[in-house]
Amino acid sequence: MIHIVLYEPEIPSNTGNIIRLCANTGAQLHLVKPLGFELDDKKLKRAGLDYHEYARMKIWENLDECIANLKSQGVDLDAIYPLTTKGVETPHTSDLNRSIALLMGPETRGLPAHVRLMFPQQHWIRLPMAETSRSLNLSNATAIILYEAWRQQNFKALI
Repeated sequence: MIHIVLYEPEIPSNTGNIIRLCANTGAQLHLVKPLGFELDDKKLKRAGLDYHEYARMKIWENLDECIANLKSQGVDLDAIYPLTTKGVETPHTSDLNRSIALLMGPETRGLPAHVRLMFPQQHWIRLPMAETSRSLNLSNATAIILYEAWRQQNFKALI
């Protein structure tokens, strides 16, 4: 199983795209409040098209609740991979062939240090980019990492 955790997402169209991504791959989506939008936002619905009904999505009041749920599903702290520019590993050098959670931070500021430090540094993932680049779009970054994890799992059904 692959879980996608969006920590305090801010932009509805990114979340809508990720809903569609999860619906098409079978990944479980977790949204950790506060959300920067309402779930009935038109941009969220438009980006997700009609895939909302096919996505498995849970909404959490805080990260601790989300982590407790992940642990109950067999995803320990050492199987949670935060995306951060501070990471040494890339999706291609990480062993993602097991039940995992990919943790993404808010679009405008990324994961705060106190959240990153909850997880082993050897699991912090970064996406290689040109030196002059600052960041990728959240939904694009999520797709890159999700598909690499799914590839490592031989594209086994995630549902």
